[in-house]
Amino acid sequence: MKKKKIAFAMIMGIVTTCIISFLLISINVGFTENFFTIWIKSWMLAYVIAIPAILLIAPKIEQLVERLFKESIPADTKTKNK
Repeated sequence: MKKKKIAFAMIMGIVTTCIISFLLISINVGFTENFFTIWIKSWMLAYVIAIPAILLIAPKIEQLVERLFKESIPADTKTKNK
């Protein structure tokens, strides 16, 4: 696996899990005395789950997007190139 993809997954995982876990804990628990402890535990768990998910699912999503947005070559373009 390419280093660039692993680095992307790790950075994307940090950013997304941090934001989502912070918002969900603040909405569901509120800013209590032990907010930071609850948030850090939730964030670490989410991060450990997100990295493998990103690395395993992202290639399939990329393939799907490629198929969805694959540009078809018009017939008249094919004949002009010959």
